[in-house]
Amino acid sequence: MTDPYTPQIIEPKWQQQWEATKLYRQIIDRNKPKHYALTMLPYPSGDLHIGHWYAMTPSDARARFMRMKGYNVLFPMGFDAFGLPAENAAIARNIHPSKWTFANIERMRQQLRSMGAMFDWEREAVSADPEYYRWTQWFFKKLMELGLAYRKLAAVDFCPRCNTTLAREQVWGEDRHCERCGTPVIKKELEQWFFKTTDYAEELLDFSQINWPERVKVMQTNWIGRSEGAEVIFLTEQGDEIPIFTTRPDTLWGATFMVLAPEHPLVEKVTTPEQKEAVEAYHAAAQKLTDIDREAADREKTGVFTGGYAINPVNGERIPIWVADYVLMGYGFGAIMAVPAHDERDFAFATRFDLPIAEVIRMPGRAESDGPLAKAYTSKSEGQLVNSGPFTGTPTEGAAARVTDWLAETGKGKKAVNYRLRDWLISRQRYWGAPIPVVYCPEHGAVAVPDDQLPILLPEDVAFMPTGESPLKQHELFQQTTCPVCGRDARRETDTMDTFMCSSWYQYRYLSPHYDQGPFDPEEGAYWLPVDQYTGGIEHATMHLIYTRFFTKAMREMGLVHFSEPMLALFNQGMVLGEDGEKMSKSRGNVVAPDNLVEKYGADTVRTYLMFFARWEQGGPWNYDGIKGPQRLIQDVWQLALADYQPGMMDAAATRNLRRKTHQTIRKVTQDLEGFAFNTAVAAIMEQRNAIQEALKQRQVMVEAWREAVDSLLLLLAPIAPHITEELWARRGGRYSIHQQPWPVWDEETAKEEAITVVVQVNGKVRDRFEMAADTGEEGIKAAALASEKVQAWFEGKSPRKVIVVKGQLVNIVV
Repeated sequence: MTDPYTPQIIEPKWQQQWEATKLYRQIIDRNKPKHYALTMLPYPSGDLHIGHWYAMTPSDARARFMRMKGYNVLFPMGFDAFGLPAENAAIARNIHPSKWTFANIERMRQQLRSMGAMFDWEREAVSADPEYYRWTQWFFKKLMELGLAYRKLAAVDFCPRCNTTLAREQVWGEDRHCERCGTPVIKKELEQWFFKTTDYAEELLDFSQINWPERVKVMQTNWIGRSEGAEVIFLTEQGDEIPIFTTRPDTLWGATFMVLAPEHPLVEKVTTPEQKEAVEAYHAAAQKLTDIDREAADREKTGVFTGGYAINPVNGERIPIWVADYVLMGYGFGAIMAVPAHDERDFAFATRFDLPIAEVIRMPGRAESDGPLAKAYTSKSEGQLVNSGPFTGTPTEGAAARVTDWLAETGKGKKAVNYRLRDWLISRQRYWGAPIPVVYCPEHGAVAVPDDQLPILLPEDVAFMPTGESPLKQHELFQQTTCPVCGRDARRETDTMDTFMCSSWYQYRYLSPHYDQGPFDPEEGAYWLPVDQYTGGIEHATMHLIYTRFFTKAMREMGLVHFSEPMLALFNQGMVLGEDGEKMSKSRGNVVAPDNLVEKYGADTVRTYLMFFARWEQGGPWNYDGIKGPQRLIQDVWQLALADYQPGMMDAAATRNLRRKTHQTIRKVTQDLEGFAFNTAVAAIMEQRNAIQEALKQRQVMVEAWREAVDSLLLLLAPIAPHITEELWARRGGRYSIHQQPWPVWDEETAKEEAITVVVQVNGKVRDRFEMAADTGEEGIKAAALASEKVQAWFEGKSPRKVIVVKGQLVNIVV
């Protein structure tokens, strides 16, 4: 009998040993290929949930696997520590955000260590540490120097009662009210800082250098939203220019009205006194809606006539100007020409408000006498232009390009490319974030703070208002400063930076978190960068994953890196749901606490279950009964590795069979871990466990085959269950550490099957099974199937019409 498996003793023992021996401290080693593995860093909320474990432990297993394969693997961890929850905690608990945040970090460090992950803790980076945000501020300055940072008026959600701006998550309900006081939120224009992500829109559409999931690439492509078309200038009756962008310049002759965004600067000028009250009321109502609400395709279109008119440049017609909330200032020029005959949205608007619908593209088979259009005709390739001046009779296909050339020749417009992507608004009217390193001088305007004055520290003596207003706005000592240019009195910027700024470059700071000559040590960067494998949730596809790509491209312009993409490969994991199949939440009562599971089962069992219960990229509902299978595997491995194997009557076939299974398992697990197929890797290890148990029961295999099988089992399981395998490896006399051993290699000849089972179907139903030599060719399998008496009995005197061999083990016969 072996002593019982006690993870509560074994796991802390090895965690302490790994830390004492610096097993996971990775340094530059030019004799090995490097592999920088990175998983998305957590926000320090105070407790690791099972979602953290689901993201991190398979990522850790993959990093361990790559290390055993001979790579020098860097796998760091840190904390994305700035953000609104800390300010909310400060107000609710009367505690400083820094104290709350760093206490949470300390707790989460201990929880992360309980995973047994190979994090290199000496490389930990915390975004709220001045040692870190000094360089966040430095990057802001560099972006200013490159002309990529600028300031302009932009709308924010504002609570008039609390007198403070609100984050998106603080605006609740369809009526968009303040979460704290219930007052309806309004839009307010504030001077705010932006980064010119749009300067890199075209480059961000190029994914040729990265191996990222197709879904992420499609999401980013749609988010960037590249459109080719024409820029055309309409004039108001007062002579003011209204530029528009259109992807259908071939429909210009069908523009029967214009629509401006309610925020468009010309709205006030073109609005007549009679329409002023209605337009202002409509503008106020539009301010209460989100852009997503305004753009919703299924939402009924609303609008108000301004009383003003514009001139269509291609035919000189006078067309009315409306305002409507489905037009946004952030896309194009905040103005559109409306062609209701050939745009579904414009058709719906024109129908509702009884506006003219002028057909300028006629569909095949339609005659002028057929009457008004019943719906918009939107084809870009079929039909021909009508009522279109010099282009009447032109086929629709290719017409847009011809019209664009004509616009350029006549000075009425030009070819243009437009993007839905907007510049990144990074200003936050919050305390708990990296202060923006800018001062405002009456003479010199916005001036960057010199490097030797960085970091601009957050003051600690702040009072948090129940309203949530940033205390920096009330902190005179923080605001009072001098201009770096002239030395005269100046005021410091009180906005802080979006937390996505911090997480856009954290992978670089991990390389040298205490380096004080730059954001990272160039020598470390030259060796480790770029990140080879990134893992995290797909929910970050259109924010963090775009921002970090933009950031790396800007760093290339700064001369800091010589590549264009931050992470060469990306894998997105799914989500662990509650047992009820719903997203976990405290209100539903379906949250799974990993600490309790570790205490009961041990980290290795929890890790193994998380990698076994679902395909990693899909996730699925938690199942407390399901953990019993991985628990049994761990216990069985304990018993097998410590078993006193004494062979009895030797059987050469039994030895060959065990060795074959061992090498097949090595091949299967290797291929699965390379492809992040953790669930099938664990399943293969379970099958190997079964084969070893049978060998122990029969005692017919040679000792060498037994040792090979058990040692391989431990090595294959080591990345998944690191503690128990370390303990068993040591007990079996293995050299410390199992995680430094080379990954087992399979022999293809040994893994080859001696015989296969051939299944024969006649007209889709199984009629026979028989064994054949594994190296039998397709023709041999086909001949054996046709010769089978059981199969021939189903021919009923007819000849087979088709005989198909599938993967060498299934024969389909159609009679």
